[in-house]
Amino acid sequence: MGMTVRDTTMLYLSQMMGKPVVDTQGEKIGTISDLAISTGEVFPRITSLAFQGPGKVPFMISWRKYVDTFDEDGITLNAEAHDIRFSYLQPDEVLLARDLLNRQIVDTQGLKVVRVNDLKLSVSGSQLRLLGAEVGARGILRGLASWLERAVVAVAKVFGKKIDEQIIAWNYMDLLDRDLSEVQLSVTHKRLDELHPADVADILEQLDPQQRANVFQHLDDAQATEAISEMDDEYQADFIEDLDDARAAGLLGDMDPDDAADIVRDLSYEKAETLLRLMGVEDATEIRRLLGYKDGTAGGMMTTQFVAVKADNTVGETIEVLRELDDDHPTVHYVYVLNDYDEFVGVLSLRTLVLTDDARPVRDVMFDDVISATPDETEEDVAADIFKYELPAMPVVDEHGVLLGIVTVDDAWDAIEEDVSGDKTKATLLKVLGGLVASILFLALYTLVLLQIIGYAGR
Repeated sequence: MGMTVRDTTMLYLSQMMGKPVVDTQGEKIGTISDLAISTGEVFPRITSLAFQGPGKVPFMISWRKYVDTFDEDGITLNAEAHDIRFSYLQPDEVLLARDLLNRQIVDTQGLKVVRVNDLKLSVSGSQLRLLGAEVGARGILRGLASWLERAVVAVAKVFGKKIDEQIIAWNYMDLLDRDLSEVQLSVTHKRLDELHPADVADILEQLDPQQRANVFQHLDDAQATEAISEMDDEYQADFIEDLDDARAAGLLGDMDPDDAADIVRDLSYEKAETLLRLMGVEDATEIRRLLGYKDGTAGGMMTTQFVAVKADNTVGETIEVLRELDDDHPTVHYVYVLNDYDEFVGVLSLRTLVLTDDARPVRDVMFDDVISATPDETEEDVAADIFKYELPAMPVVDEHGVLLGIVTVDDAWDAIEEDVSGDKTKATLLKVLGGLVASILFLALYTLVLLQIIGYAGR
């Protein structure tokens, strides 16, 4: 059984400590006493779970192997108690509660000694990672009781005060009062290249703007481009807005034109024009062309990065075109075939190219019974056709049959996810509004009945 995560993106160590650990049958086998991390990463994964069993006997198990679901209410394992194999703390592991909580650390960025009041954890896919140490008052309050933290923050807000979190990222922490000389605690940002771009994106989204900028400046352009592409839409434009113009323009120019256009649409007009003027003419032209199509249409979601050849090209010449593509060119699903007027007339699969004699013209082996979309078709219709016909990509053509771009299956999934999340938001709002209306009606009826009773009593 693969590990799954309930609906949460942020946890704190204080919330998890003492919560139940149950096996796959729902049998409580202990309470959480600690979490271990492997220290050789910028944002380390939780690698082991420590818990106290009956009679306060301590146990440790592999997080990856045995944890199924987790949240602030506890942890459910994917095995029965008698099938679990226990493990031991490894040389490169550190226990969060034992080794970090309530300890003094050196903030190597701010160059000051601080005390760890709590530890902030982030859900990244199916993993739980250590984001950093809470060194402010909120960590102390949360450690006493989560309701106390919420109450103090709410009261402070009434008086116009704001109690912010004070988080020091793990890579800026070093311990003072525990001998961990065998453990490398001072890790560099260079370790970021070991993380998947989606994990980097998850982490960047959860940092404040200053920390995000500090981490981001240590990513090379390729890593930065991938990380931004993996971010949720709501963060992308804000993130680009915060970058200096030259870096932002360079990163947008390196992105797939359709992804870059989606971000530019959400920028302020002044920022968008500045960045488009700074980037290469070819990149800017492609992005401007895509911006000419309405959002939510095939034209607005298509990419202009595809491979096309003329119908009289040979198979051998087409293979040479593929060999000369840049390393960072998006995955090629099909080669698109055009006539002398650039009209779309057919497709070639890579399998056909590999199995066909090099000397044959592509018009003889192309598949010409093709399905395409127009640029003004809705993204819902295009996505439905992509899944109906099981297409890796859907060509988009104008009224003259000229190939404008392609909508990939990834873009189709993104469109569906946005619709689903939008529907969920609408459903939530409807529920809230429904609840408010019901409450108002109840109060109105209650007041009416009360007035009638008072009026009756006064007669």
